[in-house]
Amino acid sequence: MKKDAARDALVQEARELLVAMEAALLQIESDGASRDAINAIFRAAHTIKGSAGLFAFDSIVSFTHLLENVLDKVRNGIVKLDDAMMSLLLNCGDYMSELVDAIAELKEEQDPDPVRRAELEATLNTYLAHVAQPQAESVDVAANLVADVATPDAPGAAPDPGAVSNPHWHLSLRFSPDVLRDGLDPLSFLRYLLTMGSMVYAHVIDLAIPAADDMDAELCYLGFEIGFSSTARREEIDSVFEFVREDSDIIILAPHSQLTEYRSWLQSLPEREEVALHLLQSGALNAIEWRQLQIDTVDVVDAVAESDPHAVTASPISARMPALRQKVGDEKKNLEQKFIKIEVSKLDQLIDLVGELVIAGAGASLVAKRKKDQRFEEATQVISGLVEQIRDAALTLRMVQINEVFQRFPRVVRDMSREIGKNIELIVTGADTELDKSMVEKIADPLMHIVRNAMDHGIESAESRRAAGKPEIGVLRLNATHESGSVVIEVFDDGRGLDKERILRKAVQQGLVTADAGLSERDIFRLIFEPGFSTAEQVTSLSGRGVGMDVVKRNIDALQGEVEIYSNPGQGTMVRIRLPLTLAIIAGFQVVVGGAVFVIPLDLVVECINLSSHQVHNNVVTLRDEPLPFIPLRELFDLPQRESARKSLVIVQYGPLRAGLLVDNLLGECQAVIKPLGKLFSKVKGLSGSTILGDGRVALILDVPHLIAHTGRMEQAEVRRTESRMSAAND
Repeated sequence: MKKDAARDALVQEARELLVAMEAALLQIESDGASRDAINAIFRAAHTIKGSAGLFAFDSIVSFTHLLENVLDKVRNGIVKLDDAMMSLLLNCGDYMSELVDAIAELKEEQDPDPVRRAELEATLNTYLAHVAQPQAESVDVAANLVADVATPDAPGAAPDPGAVSNPHWHLSLRFSPDVLRDGLDPLSFLRYLLTMGSMVYAHVIDLAIPAADDMDAELCYLGFEIGFSSTARREEIDSVFEFVREDSDIIILAPHSQLTEYRSWLQSLPEREEVALHLLQSGALNAIEWRQLQIDTVDVVDAVAESDPHAVTASPISARMPALRQKVGDEKKNLEQKFIKIEVSKLDQLIDLVGELVIAGAGASLVAKRKKDQRFEEATQVISGLVEQIRDAALTLRMVQINEVFQRFPRVVRDMSREIGKNIELIVTGADTELDKSMVEKIADPLMHIVRNAMDHGIESAESRRAAGKPEIGVLRLNATHESGSVVIEVFDDGRGLDKERILRKAVQQGLVTADAGLSERDIFRLIFEPGFSTAEQVTSLSGRGVGMDVVKRNIDALQGEVEIYSNPGQGTMVRIRLPLTLAIIAGFQVVVGGAVFVIPLDLVVECINLSSHQVHNNVVTLRDEPLPFIPLRELFDLPQRESARKSLVIVQYGPLRAGLLVDNLLGECQAVIKPLGKLFSKVKGLSGSTILGDGRVALILDVPHLIAHTGRMEQAEVRRTESRMSAAND
């Protein structure tokens, strides 16, 4: 792996681990401490330290090592995981994120915030110092007890006759066969181990290697027997293998361990004879100790043979290795890797190529129709079906869960609620709803602004909520769901709601509207998205400057989305964002208006009807005894008149709203590769993009949400004209 690629992989992994670490901390704060959550935090920090240590990123290694020592005390119940410790750990995670960002920017030699680092390290050392003092006292007490039981004339305790003479640690390592598939390198653990001491001897155990035909290059068949000289504690050595311990066999024998420990360990090994011989050759066991172990081994084998003569046919190794090889060869060969990481740029390139394939396929289908060759047409239909499947599969690769955005808000709500002195509970639902990766990244900032406003302006203080008969704890909800071919994201708070009169009064003061504008409730709420608009009486650290909500509207419009506000005074406010599933390739429906071809997103099309067979009045058609407004697209876009015996009406629906689009002709379904409009057309309402047809012509894609909103404005204008005529008639 190239150095840059390895650095990128480290950065990505570290960021994912920091997110998991923060999620575990917030889970502890809401649900209480659990051993699994605490271990998850420790493993995240340890993994980051180990990965960074392989690349000699000493700044993050040293800081994380200090944090890891404190986490070890927390894990062992020595340090209490109270509110102060939770805040400290969250702040340490934030600083580690800055260190990771520095690595990503090739600035790992520079400390991003030396003052903050010094403060955090001082606080961590304070916890360690408080722990060390009682530990030192307990050591003194233990020493005194030993002195009391020792004989007065002896200089010290007699050596334990049951202990081996080996003065070094002995490590027996059998990594999981899938360790390589999991993206881990066994040698990296050994390299990191050497930062704590030196290797005295090492033996590679290769008896599990199967025949060449049965070998899987992605499996690990090797074991290791290592003598290790170090002054480190057992916990420190054990922590090296923390995040592979669950699936691996890791045995650590301390210097001068009991011979019975070696005996129990060796008897559990299928290759006990070879390992015992290695121990003798390396000096880990002397001849007397080794001979005693061999006698014990023979006794065990003889006992098994007496109870079951068929259990032992040769040596323990030869008897068990074929079974072991068969297990590795049969069971592990069938395992498949479930996930693979791919650069986003490669996925984008694939989507672009699929788009070109869609356009080329449409051209081939058009040629087949003109040739009127039946076999040619059948072949192009098969190809078109396959291209459509490829399109759907390629787009699915870019779909990710919106939880990538939602997972950052528990921390945001926690910190901001404390900053503004409010008790707020966050409830997240629909986090598994999928959306295009590019859109997930772009929706994060708008959601952040909405959440901040809901907490600052929407939810009241505890005193105000008590006075209003509400629970003291405010509720903020984040919800995502699929609806009518789009994704709906809702942010709801149970706060005071919006004051229409106050919003309108502020808008008049700022010159945004006139006092006699006659705005509907929906239009009044939309004033919040005007640049510079704010109803805050004073500026706070969160809001009040009149910036933010206009950015929200602009960013959502750029995503071809829509944002609406619904509010009830005293009950709360909901901001609803509606976004298309993707901005790359869509299934479309082609229509002709005045000689021009337009494409309507197929997910938004409900049905098509013949307008001449229905009652029509002022661009409103009676459909199944209900009025439905429609837009003559020819008049809207000022296209030339075209004689047509049949006027077709395409019924479209966006959310709960419906409208009709009057067109000259229907061409049918198509696959549309969305191309952005140039600056010349960027401000044209009613168009969301363009696509290339099979014959090379350009077709415009209709912005259905905007067109439906346009019908609503047309209805309101008609109502006002009617009221004006009636008022004039009465006068």
